[in-house]
Amino acid sequence: MKNIPFAWKLFVGLILSIAAFVLALSLGAADISLRDVWNALFSSQTNDDILIIRENRLPREVGAFFVGAALAVAGAIMQGLTRNPLADPGLLGLTAGANAALAAAMAFIPGVNYIIIIIACFIGAAIGAGLVFGIGSLRLGGLSPVKVVLAGAAVSALLYAVSEAIGLSFELSKQVSAWTAGGLVGVNWKQLQLVIPIILAGILLSLFLSHQLTLLSLSDEVAVGLGQKTFTIKALLFLVTILLAGASVALVGNMTFIGLMIPHIVRFFAGTDYRYILPLSFFAGGTFMLLADTAARTINAPYETPLVAIVAALGLPFFLFIVHRGGRSYS
Repeated sequence: MKNIPFAWKLFVGLILSIAAFVLALSLGAADISLRDVWNALFSSQTNDDILIIRENRLPREVGAFFVGAALAVAGAIMQGLTRNPLADPGLLGLTAGANAALAAAMAFIPGVNYIIIIIACFIGAAIGAGLVFGIGSLRLGGLSPVKVVLAGAAVSALLYAVSEAIGLSFELSKQVSAWTAGGLVGVNWKQLQLVIPIILAGILLSLFLSHQLTLLSLSDEVAVGLGQKTFTIKALLFLVTILLAGASVALVGNMTFIGLMIPHIVRFFAGTDYRYILPLSFFAGGTFMLLADTAARTINAPYETPLVAIVAALGLPFFLFIVHRGGRSYS
């Protein structure tokens, strides 16, 4: 697999993403023909099925692709930056911090709008990650994978409790839960117009820093020996993960395991060079999220299965598999 030219891998990733996107638009409580999907995208014709696609499924699946891509790239960056095979935005406090900040913004800022919610998610993601890495490095021995994951579990539990407490105290539990439950119901074009540029900016910056991330993933000593300003690069990469994780939470709420699974799967095809891992993670994460959302809408149609449950059902066994292997699939 690793001997196949990267351009071919990227092309296959693009084709799979397009196929998953078309599948997601056509399947659901109401199955829609491929002709209507085509007309919805490329013509001015209108009927009930075309309106379903344009007004409901199209913004939802565009959001699904970009959230999956953002979380996958953020997870890959975190794994390379920390050299921790268990790193994931949802496991290391970023999404929990964003959820808590979102709840606080809804409680303490009258007439909160979506821009403020996005900013709050960025701040919360930074606080959550800072707490995890701060607690994980308190004792001698530094940031071992197990210590970081344990710190992430503890901090995430605390921040989710804070979010619930705010919701109960200010009688906002229903609004907070609806926003942070981890799903794509209600995603609209106005939200996407704000979130997608942020995600794209984070992706582009990560690609620009991908070679530096490869050096950091080897060791700080190697990176310094090759002339890298490690503090600056780490700060920029940390900023990218906050942008990607915060924007994702602002759009769909809590979503764990995507950033853990996808980079490990991609490394099987791409090796350990982040110049290849990050772009392939972009397409793989987006494709995975499209397929997961399609499954959520079709498993028990016309009722919808929680998307976060679908992702967790796949992600938890994968997490246990990586733990059992001691991270060897990463190295």
